[in-house]
Order: sequence, then structure tokens, then C-alpha cells
Amino acid sequence: MPWKQKNETLDHLISLSGAVQLRHLSNNLETLLKRDFLKLLPLELSFYLLKWLDPQTLLTCCLVSKQWNKVISACTEVWQTACKSLGWQIDDSVQDALHWKKVYLKAILRMKQLEDHEAFETSSLIGHSARVYALYYKDGLLCTGSDDLSAKLWDVSTGQCVYGIQTHTCAAVKFDEQKLVTGSFDNTVACWEWSSGARTQHFRGHTGAVFSVDYNDELDILVSGSADFTVKVWALSAGTCLNTLTGHTEWVTKVVLQKCKVKSLLHSPGDYILLSADKYEIKIWPIGREINCKCLKTLSVSEDRSICLQPRLHFDGKYIVCSSALGLYQWDFASYDILRVIKTPEIANLALLGFGDIFALLFDNRYLYILDLRTESLISRWPLPEYRKSKRGSSFLAGEASWLNGLDGHNDSGLVFATSMPDHSIHLVLWKEHG
Repeated sequence: MPWKQKNETLDHLISLSGAVQLRHLSNNLETLLKRDFLKLLPLELSFYLLKWLDPQTLLTCCLVSKQWNKVISACTEVWQTACKSLGWQIDDSVQDALHWKKVYLKAILRMKQLEDHEAFETSSLIGHSARVYALYYKDGLLCTGSDDLSAKLWDVSTGQCVYGIQTHTCAAVKFDEQKLVTGSFDNTVACWEWSSGARTQHFRGHTGAVFSVDYNDELDILVSGSADFTVKVWALSAGTCLNTLTGHTEWVTKVVLQKCKVKSLLHSPGDYILLSADKYEIKIWPIGREINCKCLKTLSVSEDRSICLQPRLHFDGKYIVCSSALGLYQWDFASYDILRVIKTPEIANLALLGFGDIFALLFDNRYLYILDLRTESLISRWPLPEYRKSKRGSSFLAGEASWLNGLDGHNDSGLVFATSMPDHSIHLVLWKEHG
């Protein structure tokens, strides 16, 4: 019979049926029509089908039945992929699907907090009596250098001052467990011992303020960038000047001493590299092979010097990143080629604080921003105090950096950002604990 005649025949049969027959028909129809395909399929095929669903749909499917929840919650790859899509770091050695489902739920909460601008909280450190200009952060400790001729070391988690020593006026600071190295507006660099407060070395030779310092104990080398347009290389333990690097025509506002991680014609993995930056150029020097080194390369974003660079230079051994009025510039360190220019047209002239594999941390005069580097879009912002100092100073600082390579449920804690305030306090932006 044609389908129309079949339907008419069924309608006639149903009209002649009693309650017992209709109940029998209803029970059998439910079995035929509502077949649980996820239950009937082999587990491997179920997992394959589930991969095509977005995470939010998967969570809805978990509510269908206990069986569905059990199957969906057992699909490790599905939840790992869902976590990766949110910018979460994945340890592939962990194959517990329930673990990754819980991580995803935690990730959803954190990402929503970021999107709703509710992921952070603020606090203050109070203790200096004059302008705080120099800041440096490492492993939960924040060092501050002030015009009150002191440097303090703070435990960010408790807000307590761990050490306080008398110094000169600090324009730059860097520290480890034993010592503090300071660059000063008095044109000198000094090394101090935390435990006693004693000055163990005094480096004299610059004829302008020292805006940036870096050092390496393995090389026994200290480098400093100054307003006298030079970079000086010092013997850290002896205090003697080994070399003066010239070529800059502006204040040297940033020096970075870092191991190279890539191979090229000019350097190999493991070589120590010095980067020095001024208002328009970044210069690259092969520190370690020879003291009397020559500049390997000069990087800039405009030949006519019409575009200024921000002093917050980022170098991780593979890539060089610097901010300008045109956007973020990323260079490949092996070739020195510009890999990409990240522009944020909705907000002009963002300054760089931190750069990772997944996220970048930026700021302007009003807000702290998180940029998703995969989509090159701003995903979160946080209001900053109204009073702002010059971006060319070192009074702004990024805190923990590992989350920039991808959140993992544990590294979204601690300090995000610090800045000095006109009342001589330090304003902190911290990750808020998970709800």
C-alpha cells in the first residue's frame, strides 16, 4: 500500500483498539522510537561522535541520563580539547577523563570571571616615604626602590615587608635570595646584601642615570643601560667595567640578558644574548663568547624614527616582542624577521607588560587588558588607578607570567600587576581565588 493508505489503515486500527491495546502500542512505540544510540554504540564510536559536539552541548547531554553522563564523562580527549579551546595548558600524561571534566568546569568559571571583569582584586603595600620608581617581581616577592633612599622586599601574599635596607635613589632593581642590584639616578650601579644591608660592590662609570640592570651569576656579568646612551658590561664580583657598548642615540631604557633557545648563523642554543632598547631601536649583542662584542643586529619598526617603541621589551630566547604606537611587534630571533604585528584598533597605543603562547598582558592610561593571541582580541580588562606616571619609567610591573602560556587551574594565582602611586604606596592587582 502507498504510505497514505498505510496511515489511514493504522488510524482505523487505533480507533478500534481498547485501552489494553493502546497501552501495548504505546510501550512498544517508545522502545522503537527512543532508541538510546549512545548506549547501543561501541564505546569507541560513541567517543568519536562526542568529539563533534561543543563543550556546552556536552554538559547538557550529561543531564540526559546516568548512562550518558557516564559515557561523556569517560571521554578524556573530549574534555582535554575543551580545555585547550579555553587556553588551558594540558598535561597529556593525565588520562583521567573526570579530572579533565572538572578542570573544564573550573576553566569555564575563570574565563567567565575574566569576561565579566571579575577575575582580579586589589590591595596596597604601604611603607615608603617618597616616590617609588623601581619595581621587580620574582617568586611571590616584590622589590621596591624609592627616592627615600631605601629598598624593600615584600611578601605579596601577606603584604609584609621581609627586608628593608638603606640604598641610593633607585631607578632599577633586581634581586635574588642573597643580593640586591640597583641602578640609580646618581649614575651608578650598586650591589647590596639583604641580610646585613651592606653595599658589597659599587659600579661607577656611567655619566647618566641608570634605567635598567640585569645580571647572571653563571657568567659573573652585570649589564646596565643608561641615559648616557651606552650599555656597560661589568664583572659582577670584581666590580670592574669590562666593556662599554655604544651605538644608541637615545636613553637606553631596557637591558635583557637571556639564553638563546634557537639556532641561526649568528648564535646557537645556550649562547647568552644581550638585548638593549632605546626609544626607537633594539640592539642585539653576543655576550659570553667575547667581551669586545659587536652588535649582531638592530631592530626597529620605522626607518625614519616616526614610530616610538615602548621600553617593556620581552625576550624569551625564541621571540622578541615590543610594543609601539602601531601595535605589538613580534620578531623571530633565529631570522630577525617580523613574524606578526598585532593591532588592537579599538584601543590605541597599548603598552606591553607580558607576552606568552596564549595570552598577552597590556595596559593603557585606564585599564589592564588581557589579549588572546590566538584571535588577537581583548578578552578582559581591569580598571587601574587614575593617576599614571610616564610609561617610559619602570614604575609598572607584571607579576606571575606562567599563565600567559595557558592557564592550568593552579597558575591563576598571585600577583598580576603592580604600580607605584603618588601617595608612595604600591597598588597591586591580584588573581581572585576561584569561586
